[in-house]
Parts: sequence; C-alpha cells; structure tokens
Amino acid sequence: MYRSGNPALNDSTFQKSAYKDSPWWEDYKSNMMTIEGVSEKTGLLLLITTATALATAFSMPEAAPLIFIGILGSFIVAMIVIFSGSMNPLLICTYAALEGLVIGGLTWFFEVPMELPGIGILAALLTFMILGAMIAIYRAGLIKWDRNLAIAVYSSLFAIILIYIFSFVGSITGWFHVPYIHGAGPVGIAFSLFVIGIGALCLVADFDFIERGVQMGAPKQLEWRAAFGLMVTLVWLYLEILKLLAKIAIYSRR
Repeated sequence: MYRSGNPALNDSTFQKSAYKDSPWWEDYKSNMMTIEGVSEKTGLLLLITTATALATAFSMPEAAPLIFIGILGSFIVAMIVIFSGSMNPLLICTYAALEGLVIGGLTWFFEVPMELPGIGILAALLTFMILGAMIAIYRAGLIKWDRNLAIAVYSSLFAIILIYIFSFVGSITGWFHVPYIHGAGPVGIAFSLFVIGIGALCLVADFDFIERGVQMGAPKQLEWRAAFGLMVTLVWLYLEILKLLAKIAIYSRR
C-alpha cells in the first residue's frame, strides 16, 4: 500500500491492529465502510465549517480573536484525532467548526480590509471544482496513485512545509524573509499554483487510500476518520486558492 500524504490517513488507519481495544471491530461485517458513507460525513463536516465560517465573517471585526482560537483549537483537536486514532464524531465535528472560525475570519480580511469583495465565494467554488475534477479524473482511471507519483508528491509537500516554516520563523524573528513566494508577482503566483497542484494530487492520494479501506472491508466507524482526512486537505486547498486569488488581484492592479 502506498502511504497517503495526509497525516490523518496513514498505513494503520484501516488496519485492525491499530484498534486492539475497540470491540466494534469484531462485529462489523454487516455494517462496513462505504464511499457513500464517507461522502455523507464529509458533506456534514463541510456544512459545519461553512456555517461557522459565515457566522464568523459576519461578526467581524469584533470576532477577530476567534481566528486565533480557531487556529490553536483546530491544531490541538487535529493532533488528538491523528495521534489517538479517534473516530469520535463530536471531536471531528468540533475540528470542522474550529476550522470555520479560521476560514471565516481570514476570508473577511481578504474581502474587506484588502478590498477584494467576492474572493471567498470564488475560492470556495474553485475548491469544489478542483474536488469534483479530481474525483472524475480518479474514477476515470486517468491518474494512478503509484510509488513514483507518491515520491514526487511527498518530496514537494516536504519542501513546501519547510519553506512555510522558514518563512514563519523569519517573519516572527525579523532575521530574514523568504523572497518572492509570498509576493503578488509572477514568482509568487507561480508558487501558489504549484502548491495548489500538489494539494490537488493529495486529494487523489486521499481518494485512493479511502478506496483501499473500503476494499479491505473496514468498519463503518472509520468513515468519520476518512472524512476528517479529506477535510484537512480541503481546508488547506481553500486557503491556498484564497491566497492565489489575492495575489492575482493585487498584481492586476499594478
């Protein structure tokens, strides 16, 4: 099995040995994981995220502190889910709500202070268009998640994470900055397109991993974990698209 690049979905996600103290694994053959079940739960998480995002956006700027609560809270909850192997629907729905605080607040900053009205709706539409396109491409067999593709995506993803870490450390300390990639110029736009492309390929990895779980006959409880994994990728993709659209808009004004 080729390991998913998503930390929420790893090699042990759909293996019985990872849930030794879970009695529900022994009695699941009439209630197994399905693609439809994962889709339904992903849809519910998206609705929760959208609701909290809209509530936060319409409460700005007074609700600005909620962004930091969302960032810290979603990170903590995500780490709990990932490292504990939790399938608790309440915990996973809490993650979706916290991510909504982040998305709603940041989208408002792009739309109002930066004077880019409608950028949030456009970013959401493009995110769902990419999701739909990647599902269609994957189901049509036009792209296969094999070892070579996995190595290319993992290497690129690791490089992106390193760049973001260095950039964050540099901006906090003031000692240095990573040039061009965050700017609204050709290099910055090209970098954002590259990151979005890697994000789209991570969706393919998630689809493949979930399909393998279904083929292995995983219990239905793991649909929540699979939906959580997809949400992690979709939230990242939305935020990257939001930044790309902002860079293009600013560059076009020059």
